[in-house]
Amino acid sequence: MDPYQTDAIIIGAGPVGLFAVFELGLLDIRAALVDILPMPGGQCAELYPEKPIYDIPALPVVTGQELTDRLMEQIKPFHPQFFLNQMAEQLEKIETGWRLTTDAGQILEAPVVVIAAGGGSFMPKKPPIKEVEKFEGTSVHYAVRQLEKFRGKNILIVGGGDSALDWFLNLQPIASNITLLHRRDEFKAAPDSVSKMRARVMAGEGQLIIGEVAELHGEAPALSSVTIKTSTGELIQHDCDTLLPFFGLTMKLGPLANWGLNLHQNLIPVDTEKFQTSELGIFAIGDINTYPGKLKLILSGFHEAALMARAAYDIVHAGKKFIFRYTTSSSDLQEKLGITSSASSKT
Repeated sequence: MDPYQTDAIIIGAGPVGLFAVFELGLLDIRAALVDILPMPGGQCAELYPEKPIYDIPALPVVTGQELTDRLMEQIKPFHPQFFLNQMAEQLEKIETGWRLTTDAGQILEAPVVVIAAGGGSFMPKKPPIKEVEKFEGTSVHYAVRQLEKFRGKNILIVGGGDSALDWFLNLQPIASNITLLHRRDEFKAAPDSVSKMRARVMAGEGQLIIGEVAELHGEAPALSSVTIKTSTGELIQHDCDTLLPFFGLTMKLGPLANWGLNLHQNLIPVDTEKFQTSELGIFAIGDINTYPGKLKLILSGFHEAALMARAAYDIVHAGKKFIFRYTTSSSDLQEKLGITSSASSKT
């Protein structure tokens, strides 16, 4: 596989990583983003899509998903490349800058690397089931990365949040059988998703069981059935060949800890002029970094992205004089952003 060549590799596609695309793009710096999640938005979109956020300038209130959608719209003119469902695994110094390899075998090369990974990579919380690891990757999956792999499967989904309900609804049309298992008959998912799930169960297009998985059965890694302990204490045998536990995510620093960066309490110290790490050409913005007076706010990450982009310019466009331009007065920048009005003036 030939390496993907770009100007800046951004690790983390949360709000701060997405805004970094915009700030870099204004300076003619192409960006590619790597994220372990299957879609952009990071924690805001994955864990709190409907949680209101109140401290984004000019937006009195915005949900995590709305903020993600607006940022995606904002960076469209710069055509970023996304490498999702992949963990940034190995980083090495090369003559032209840095080479990043993901756990999917994708190789990216760029003179600049921007770590915008929040508190680290999101890792799935595993269910407390004996020997579950023997079935992982074949019968037990913590994410749906390729929908077609689940066609014709007898699926048991465990959980009561948005991920569990969304995948129940999305996989139901292609599964041979599908069952949702939750420890109580109350759900944290969007009310519309809960209503749709109950409607399909009522129509006989799926099953809902209130209880918990007690044991897995089958010749590992092939799953044949599970023992379910119902809410009444009854033990029942449920046939299935695929188990999808959605118990939420936890953040871990992961391979970042082995990249030779100076770390302080699992955070990356940076300067407050460039937000550069201990390695030339590697920057850290957002919750992953630390410095005196650090505030873990999305707003702070946006500020850090702007100063990082200015410093990245000197690396990507070495020898070219930097000229600061306001988007409100530069016709070149307005053209990039698709703004045709000539009425704008510097504020």
